[in-house]
Amino acid sequence: MKFGWKDRNNFKKTEEPEMNEQELLQLIKQRESSRILFDENRPVEAAVLQNILEAANWAPTAHNMQNFEIVVIDDKSVLTKLSELESPVSPVFIRENYQQLSFTEDELKKKKTGVLATQFPASWLTPEAQQSNLNQPASKLGEPVRRGPVLLLVLYDPNRRAPASENDFLGVMSLGFMLENLWLMASAQGVSLHILSVFGNEPLSGEVKKMLGIPAELRIALGIRLGYPAGNDAHRLRVRREVSDFVHFNKY
Repeated sequence: MKFGWKDRNNFKKTEEPEMNEQELLQLIKQRESSRILFDENRPVEAAVLQNILEAANWAPTAHNMQNFEIVVIDDKSVLTKLSELESPVSPVFIRENYQQLSFTEDELKKKKTGVLATQFPASWLTPEAQQSNLNQPASKLGEPVRRGPVLLLVLYDPNRRAPASENDFLGVMSLGFMLENLWLMASAQGVSLHILSVFGNEPLSGEVKKMLGIPAELRIALGIRLGYPAGNDAHRLRVRREVSDFVHFNKY
């Protein structure tokens, strides 16, 4: 017999099967960002979305500040308008992204960190890209946003800093805790998720805030696409270090 939740403050005994530690670990290992287009004709069920948002609600945050707001966008007309917005690619992103690239699967397996270069445009992959102010034309957010049945925008107020936290480091960490809760709940229910950090960049962020009536003092941290894949997601090599590579006992 295991313990389950009766309500937020009390436990009850239950005979219902629950996820054990190995199943939880497997869920964590399988969690990934899906870049495939989502099925626009298959909505994320209201109960499923509610579970995802409830998981976000129970994330740990610095001083229990709960320093986030979430805008849920599932109106097709709004998603279409957002998809027409353009965003330039920062030369800084291109240069710093280059440092994380592996150009073969063998290289990625050896490094155990970073991503394969094949995920990015060819113009980002030359040695010159990391040394120049390589400018890319602005492009529309396009099909990924338009065809996603749900888009979440995570907001936070930079003026509500966690106490004695330089640059609100603890507050930003709290957003990460919330995202992990949300992501795992989505994965547990078979919902795919894709992070769109571009929503936090200007001038796009300002345009989105104006379109959706988001107060000027709030910042958009990121966007989150939720949905069910429209096809099979191509296999991408995923790598991780061994635990022994980063764990140090009693001294570094």
